[in-house]
Amino acid sequence: MRLQKYLAHAGVCSRRKAEKFILNGLVKVNSLVVKELGTKVIPGKDLVFFNNQPVILKPEALKVYIALNKPEGYVTSCSQQKTKIVLDLIDIDERVYPVGRLDKNSKGLLLLTNDGDLHNKLSHPSFNHEKEYIVTTTLPISDSALRNMAQGMVIDKEKTRKAKVKRLLKNKFKIVLKQGRNRQIRKMVDKLGNKVDILERIRMADISLGNLKKGKWRYLNPKEIKGLTK
Repeated sequence: MRLQKYLAHAGVCSRRKAEKFILNGLVKVNSLVVKELGTKVIPGKDLVFFNNQPVILKPEALKVYIALNKPEGYVTSCSQQKTKIVLDLIDIDERVYPVGRLDKNSKGLLLLTNDGDLHNKLSHPSFNHEKEYIVTTTLPISDSALRNMAQGMVIDKEKTRKAKVKRLLKNKFKIVLKQGRNRQIRKMVDKLGNKVDILERIRMADISLGNLKKGKWRYLNPKEIKGLTK
């Protein structure tokens, strides 16, 4: 088993994050620091350490899938200090980690899991799952601005994919994306001469926020899990 997959299946972090930890020299195998991403380990035989702490891969680890209504002020990173992280809101024995990002000043639906394979699938751009947001701007948003976002805009020297955009109020709209570039909606609105006041994610793939209260979480039901893992 590849080392980054081992760390993901053990619930330490996602595979992508594991790759960064390996490259930064934070992972040891049999007491030796390993910095090569292709390194393979044998579960139950090789001893793996992260930050000098042993990482044990349980043979049949219980897979957990959670939907959280993230409040503003919390970050989705699991390693930041001196700031509130989303894991502070979830009181379970299993270690889970967020699927994708939702920046500190945004709120709404966030999925968390310890299923490394699913996390990798949902985080990959080729999956094309939809993410739906409700956005409130500080100034009224024009029809031409909404059309620009729908057709795709050049952000950070790369054009965004087409999106579904629907006006709700003079300064409020709904947008559905099939990609998750860093702070994409905020950057698009900024480029159009406006500012995001409130940004809330209400859906990821077929999982909806519904009436889940801010700061609360729930387990996904079997139908929702099947829809994500099929």
